Amino acid sequence: MLPATKEVAKEILPVIDKPLVQYGVEECVQAGFSDFIFVTSPGKEVFKRYFSPNSELEHFLAEKNKSHLLADLVPLYEKNFVYVYQNVPRGFGHAVLQAQAAVGGEPFAILLPDDLIVADVPVIRQMVDVFERYRLPMIAFQEVPHTEVGRYGIASGRFIEDRLFEIERLVEKPAPKNAPSNYAVIGRYIMTPEIFDLLKLEKAGAGAEIQLTDAVIELMKTKKVLGYLFQGRRFDMGTPAGYVETVIHMALRRPDTRETTRELIRELARNEEF
Repeated sequence: MLPATKEVAKEILPVIDKPLVQYGVEECVQAGFSDFIFVTSPGKEVFKRYFSPNSELEHFLAEKNKSHLLADLVPLYEKNFVYVYQNVPRGFGHAVLQAQAAVGGEPFAILLPDDLIVADVPVIRQMVDVFERYRLPMIAFQEVPHTEVGRYGIASGRFIEDRLFEIERLVEKPAPKNAPSNYAVIGRYIMTPEIFDLLKLEKAGAGAEIQLTDAVIELMKTKKVLGYLFQGRRFDMGTPAGYVETVIHMALRRPDTRETTRELIRELARNEEF
């Protein structure tokens, strides 16, 4: 998403009038979470500022009778936000490891906010409901075309109920001919605290990075790990094309932007230049 992300964190890019990261936080709030740990890099204080009250702005909006513009954000100020820093970018697994002290000895959920998922029941809520029955680590999956498996972690396993399987094989970004399935890892996880000790033992792999997938593969040697095929539609905000698709879809879901967006699409369809 460069050059925009040269100065603006990708997670702060707006989807209509809310930054991407807020959709992830709201998904967790709807699932009953109240404690949030942001793993970020030094200098990205924008997250802390965004999820903190701004009395000057709130006073200004109140005077203009526009307090409704912060209606979705203000309730989030009451949640518990903790910020930890990954001083050196050494991979996703290393980022998760930085949260160990803040997490403590409890199970915890991991969300990657550039996966925005629209679902009747929030995906993390779906996963929590399953976790409460099995008390096992879990990863969210979706089916992808075989031509795209090289972009994802891919798993196969034995189904134990509808949409739920015990992971037997997990491979990071395989070639299509070597992929065990077309079930792709999506940015939603529920992990148990023993994953931290395994992350500490992991050696840096490709790109000198420590990957969560490698630690999960080690965890599978001593504990079952579940794969969950979630219900919902996922949008990948990590590319320009994905960003455009996400914004259009979300605009069509909102009453205040739906008709304008529909008319624009119709107009573009009629225009022979496009």
